[in-house]
Amino acid sequence: MFSFKFIALGMALMAGNAQAASLVDVLDLPAQRSELAVRSPLLDLAQAGQRLVAVGQRGHILYSDDQGGSWTQASVPVSSDLNAVQFPTASDGWAVGHDGVVLHSRDGGASWEKQLDGRQLGRLMQDYYATQPDAAQWLDEGKRIETEGADKPFLDVWFSDAQNGFVVGAFNLIFRTRDGGQSWQPWADRTDNPSGYHLAAIAGEGKQVFIAGEQGLLLRLDDSGERFQALTSPYQGSFFGLNVQSDVVLAYGLRGHAYRSVDGGASWSQVETGLNASITASARDARGQLYLFGQTGQALASTDQGSSFHHLDIGQPVPVYGALASTDNGLLLVGARGIAQRTLATGKQE
Repeated sequence: MFSFKFIALGMALMAGNAQAASLVDVLDLPAQRSELAVRSPLLDLAQAGQRLVAVGQRGHILYSDDQGGSWTQASVPVSSDLNAVQFPTASDGWAVGHDGVVLHSRDGGASWEKQLDGRQLGRLMQDYYATQPDAAQWLDEGKRIETEGADKPFLDVWFSDAQNGFVVGAFNLIFRTRDGGQSWQPWADRTDNPSGYHLAAIAGEGKQVFIAGEQGLLLRLDDSGERFQALTSPYQGSFFGLNVQSDVVLAYGLRGHAYRSVDGGASWSQVETGLNASITASARDARGQLYLFGQTGQALASTDQGSSFHHLDIGQPVPVYGALASTDNGLLLVGARGIAQRTLATGKQE
């Protein structure tokens, strides 16, 4: 079973440019406010200082200042489905999603502005690669993307600070910014992905930055910080997520597969999860305990930096696409049914 993001990706690509026939493009339609937003599909969440921020379908972004007790819907300029969110600081955050959308918040997620969308990607690539030697392949790719329109999603985002970051997505879609998103540089030529596999996840800590994706794709940013180099992958199925902390890198995905590296991705060992369903989310708590979540509601926990996992009872199973471990021995989960809270001590819903 594939992750919800990949299912949504397939639906979006099959739809092609159907949105062009709409009376109002979702890229120009602000997200509609709804009392049911907390119960609608949400795909990721992040911490912005003490605030929690969740993103999902139809441009819904919600934030909470009381550890998930109550939620407020943010002001969002698009209605595109949003796949991922990250805050490198308490105030500055980025969210990415379908239609090539990149959103930026300066106020901890209460309001958002559009920095980039799919209507710009092809032209950005053409303008950049027209100035680069031996870049005919990427120049043609830019022309193709511009012709096909805003139908390609970004699937993940990672910033090291408020200025430097990457957005990644379908068909080797990758852009970098060094000025907080004021400008974006295509990096398709700097990514060892000749087959153009989907880039599903990006994560890092310090100078270690990794990408995981379709067909077992694993990449690491080289020491110069100027190219993502291919790693020897232990698995040919798709990866959906990454968890990076210190020297431990965990890549997880299809059919319960998870692999662990402690040497910067030079070698990987398989981690037994006991799951058959895809692993779609991970989280760490303040104690360093690591959690994995299956698409059909299973939860696992590790107290040895991901060397081994045991089953975790979180009460009623819910599909999980994003997770955060709170400071009060609990978990905050988002998925197809919206937001759910679980208390680890009892395994019951709050």
